[in-house]
Amino acid sequence: MHGRAKAPAAGTVLNALATGTGSAFAIDAATTADVELDDSGEVRGEVANAPDADTRLVERCAELVLETRDADYGATVRTESDVPMASGLKSSSAAANATVVATLAALGVEMPRKDACRLGVRAARDVGVTVTGAFDDASASMLGGVTVTDNERDELLTREEVEWDVLVWTPPERAFSADADASRCRRVAPMADLVADLALDGEYGRAMTVNGFAFCGALGFPTDPLLDALPDVRGVSLSGTGPSFVAVGGREVLEDVQERWGTREGTTWLTTTQTDGTRTI
Repeated sequence: MHGRAKAPAAGTVLNALATGTGSAFAIDAATTADVELDDSGEVRGEVANAPDADTRLVERCAELVLETRDADYGATVRTESDVPMASGLKSSSAAANATVVATLAALGVEMPRKDACRLGVRAARDVGVTVTGAFDDASASMLGGVTVTDNERDELLTREEVEWDVLVWTPPERAFSADADASRCRRVAPMADLVADLALDGEYGRAMTVNGFAFCGALGFPTDPLLDALPDVRGVSLSGTGPSFVAVGGREVLEDVQERWGTREGTTWLTTTQTDGTRTI
């Protein structure tokens, strides 16, 4: 009884920490989960090339799937990823989604993708790896495209398929979402409301840029990477609670920005949006 699934990472349009409304878009970098069911009654997690990694999230995801299906099994969950951990690129949401879908596949059952997504969000809250529940990040990873969500109600407000070129810069440091100063983020709630209005009107690029300046200020990140990308890109933002930055726009423009971002410590890479979401493989 084996299942395997792949879930994309995501970039930020609107950070949900200020108001509970968030928006994210799936990108073409992924986490893969393999789930093997057994009769042990225990769930164990492993992360490729990271023997000391925290596996509570993927273990809880598998447990919740088994509980909802009254399935008396144990499981081994193995994940591997192209997505750097604690980088603001939704690695936790991708791992959760991949694990939920792989566990369902191992059981040979199906579940509506929105419900599967909510199981991963519930697991993230249970183990304390998120402040908001991250339904925006999880929905973008599960469904693909760009989503806008109410994270307090785990409600999808809108989803749209988009085809963007994307540039990512990831500094070497890490930033854990659960450690973010939510009280400082709430101070930029009026700006977050503006970003939400722009996103709901389909003005995702402008929304990203306003979000970037607001949350760099709230979370203490420099705005220089944003200015390096403006005014030519369609949109640029701090992704999640950092430290990664993401920009969208024309390929040639992004290649020029990549040269500027490339002078900074860390890694830069070009990719695209992803519209398929999480799927079995």
